[in-house]
Amino acid sequence: MYNQKKLSINMKIGILGGGQLGRMFIQEALKYDDEFYVLDPNPECSCANISHFTRGDFNDYDTVLEFGRDKDVVTIEIEHVNADALEELENQGVRVVPNSKIIKIIQQKILQKQFYEENRIPSPEFEIMDGSEDEIKIQIPFVQKLNTGGYDGKGVQLLRSNDDWRNLWTQESVLENLVDIDKELSVIVAKNENGEIKTFPVTEMVADPKLNLLDFNICPADISDETQKQIDVIANQFIRSADSAGLFAIELFLDKNGKVWVNETAPRLHNSGHQSQEGNSNSQFEQFYRVVTNSPLADTEVFGFSGMLNLVGEENHSGKVKYQGLQEVLKLPKTYVHLYGKKETKPGRKMGHINVLADSREELMEKLIHIKSLMRVIA
Repeated sequence: MYNQKKLSINMKIGILGGGQLGRMFIQEALKYDDEFYVLDPNPECSCANISHFTRGDFNDYDTVLEFGRDKDVVTIEIEHVNADALEELENQGVRVVPNSKIIKIIQQKILQKQFYEENRIPSPEFEIMDGSEDEIKIQIPFVQKLNTGGYDGKGVQLLRSNDDWRNLWTQESVLENLVDIDKELSVIVAKNENGEIKTFPVTEMVADPKLNLLDFNICPADISDETQKQIDVIANQFIRSADSAGLFAIELFLDKNGKVWVNETAPRLHNSGHQSQEGNSNSQFEQFYRVVTNSPLADTEVFGFSGMLNLVGEENHSGKVKYQGLQEVLKLPKTYVHLYGKKETKPGRKMGHINVLADSREELMEKLIHIKSLMRVIA
C-alpha cells in the first residue's frame, strides 16, 4: 500500500550524489519552496554551489545515516550508494525514494538480472560468474558486466573471439548473450507513492562506439506499433514488480527480429531523458521532483522532434575546460546549451549537453551532426 498523505511544501530533500543529474534536478526544482541538501565526496561537484552541501562518502554507512536523519525525504542521483544505511533510515521513519530494496537490486547486476527473470521481464540470457573460469558454459561472443560499480560503459566489456578469453575479468560478474541489435532504445517511467504512473515517450539512443557513451538521443524513436506495445508491457511489468515510488530509466535493445530486450535499468534520472528539458511539456527533472514530493505527476507530451548531444572531454585534453565553438552554437535557433559546472575536463568526461528541437527527424539529425562538428571540449 502507498502512503496517501499529501506531502507538505518546504521539504528538506537530501540527495546522495552531487553530479550533473542532481544539479539539473535542483535547477528545475528551485521554482518550488524546498531546501536541497547534497552529500558528495567532491567539494567541487556540480551541486556544490547550488545546495546545502556536505562533503562525505555516500558509500559510508554512518555518513549516509547521519546525513539523512533530519531530512523529510532522501533520494539518489547515483545508484552506487550505501543502501543498507538507506534501509535503516526507512526503519527510522525517513522517506527514501526509490526505496532501499529496489536500489539494492539494481546496483548489483546479478540481482538485477535475476529480478528480470523472476518477473518475466525479457532480458538476454545470462550466466553468473563467481570467479572460476572453469565453470563458464556460455559461448563467445558475449558481454561481461561486473556485478557492482559499473556505469557509463565502465565495468562492461565484449568478448568477441577466443583470443579475448585472456581479457576475461575474474571478479563476480554477469555473462550475457550478445543481442543482434537493430536499435538501442530507452523509456523512462515514473511512479509516485499514491500509485500514479506516467511514462515518457520512447527515445532512441545512438552511441559513440569509441567511448561507449551516449552520443545522440532522439525523440520520438522510429519504432513500429508492435515495438511500442512490447515496450509498454515491459514498462508496466517493471514498475509493478519494483514496488517502489521512483523514476526509472529502462534501457532497451530492439533486435533484428523485432524483439525488445531489457539491457539494464537506472533507478534515477538518466542521460537518455535530457532532451525532455525542452522537447516535452515537462522534463524528467520536473517529474522526478513530483515523485520525490509525492505530488501529482506531470504531463509528458512530446513537442515535435527533439534530440540531445553529449559534450564530452576530447582525447588528450586534461585541465581547465574550454568550450570551443560554443559562441557559434549559441547563434543557432531552437538550440539549448546545458553545462554541468565542472571546471576540469578529461578525456571522455561528461561536461554538458545540447538539446535541439526540429520539425522532422531528418532536420533533427542534420542539426545534431552540424553541432557536433562545431563543438569541442578541450583544455
